[in-house]
Amino acid sequence: MNPKHILITGGTGFLGQALVSHWLKQNHQLSILSRYPDVARRKLAPQVKVVGGFDELADTQPIDAIVNLAGEPIFGARWSVARKEVIRESRINFTLKLIDFMAGLAVKPEVLISGSAIGVYGDQGDTLLSEAAEIIPADFAQTLCADWEHSALQAERHGVRVCLIRTGLALDSGGGLLQRMLPAFRLGLGGQLGRGGQWMSWIQRRDWVAIVDTLLNNAELRGAFNATAPQPVTNLEFSLCLAKQLHRPMLLPLPARLLKTLFGEMSELMLGSQRVLPDRLLKLGFEFEFQSLEAALKEILNK
Repeated sequence: MNPKHILITGGTGFLGQALVSHWLKQNHQLSILSRYPDVARRKLAPQVKVVGGFDELADTQPIDAIVNLAGEPIFGARWSVARKEVIRESRINFTLKLIDFMAGLAVKPEVLISGSAIGVYGDQGDTLLSEAAEIIPADFAQTLCADWEHSALQAERHGVRVCLIRTGLALDSGGGLLQRMLPAFRLGLGGQLGRGGQWMSWIQRRDWVAIVDTLLNNAELRGAFNATAPQPVTNLEFSLCLAKQLHRPMLLPLPARLLKTLFGEMSELMLGSQRVLPDRLLKLGFEFEFQSLEAALKEILNK
């Protein structure tokens, strides 16, 4: 495999850092665009080039690929009107600036792999969702993902292959969903959210990295891909599995009404249901290292 020059936005996040670590081992040349370059340099290996703006990339060698993961945390704070605008600007407006940057390059990247999420499907109950599922934006998270994807697809006008990675609930140590759930569950105070019947489509972080690697290296791949494990579970099943792995009881379910009071509109992310299947990846023959939630949690919690 020939080393590539890859530009990553959002490279200091939970997923981005895992990607950086993986690609450094493959001897790729990595440039990270960050709003906080000094912080990024402290977090990342010294051989990673960190820049604070597009102008600082002018003297680098041509960029072979771009991975766009930038965006304010969607769980960072309650969704006020101002907060929702910050979340949208950090994804959609930034992605459009990224497209403008690409348009000005004499040598265009071969591929843009742009972040998205399974929230693009909205609350679909028990319906099995492949990449072919119809998307009719109805709520904030769904509209956000749909507009984010539409922005990224503008790169196709410049001859750039675009892959949209619809990420599920990413699991691993050191961040993501588990970091929020573990304190309560370790105290035996964890429980299901609402009635617990909503589907949770998850992905172990190592499998997510392997999916991005596949999209990078297969020039035939374009369009949307569900980055989720092939065995989604309900929230109740997830909660029971986590409690079992921690050898703790599961005592305190959180009623939907309480979640709506505490988190407002953001509670849709906790109570909404997306039963997502990685249909396109399975048809490609992609092999998931972690197909069952039990195997994924056992590996993570025993590190």
